[in-house]
Amino acid sequence: ELSPYLLLWVWSAGTPGVGKTTLGKELASRAGLSYVNVGDLAKEGELYEGFDEEYDCPILDEDRVVDELEERMSQGGVIVDYHGCDFFPERWFHIVFVLRTENSCLYGRLESRGYTGKKLQDNIQCEIFQTLYEEAVLSYKKEIVHQLPSNTPEDLERNLDQIMQWIEQWMKDNN
Repeated sequence: ELSPYLLLWVWSAGTPGVGKTTLGKELASRAGLSYVNVGDLAKEGELYEGFDEEYDCPILDEDRVVDELEERMSQGGVIVDYHGCDFFPERWFHIVFVLRTENSCLYGRLESRGYTGKKLQDNIQCEIFQTLYEEAVLSYKKEIVHQLPSNTPEDLERNLDQIMQWIEQWMKDNN
């Protein structure tokens, strides 16, 4: 259990369909952290600045999202789940995990969510070219950014164990 004074932020990133939400919710439950899904937060607060016809989705108002999260983040103990990261303040995160999924696996997950055409292809391309990993490395200190495989239930379990060990070590080092 985290001390209320402990400021720990974990950010889980990756292309849609790689398992961020599953990992984030389970990790929050195991570690006693709070969990924020930025997509849900934006939907609840209508934190949008328009609609993208090409991708058939709303356009996030990044400044409003940051404003909305600021107080919660200052309290610490938060896992943030979102596919992008370049607009979050660097000071918010102690560690960043970018989940990676093999394309054949990812294709099926996205298709089952109703992704088609350009939206499906672009998300697969994003994974192939490690776009979100590159974005994370450019946005944060390289040593806090870690890639984790996310293809199987075994990967999920291994990732949870690895992150829990990291959190325990971080708490020893920072308490």
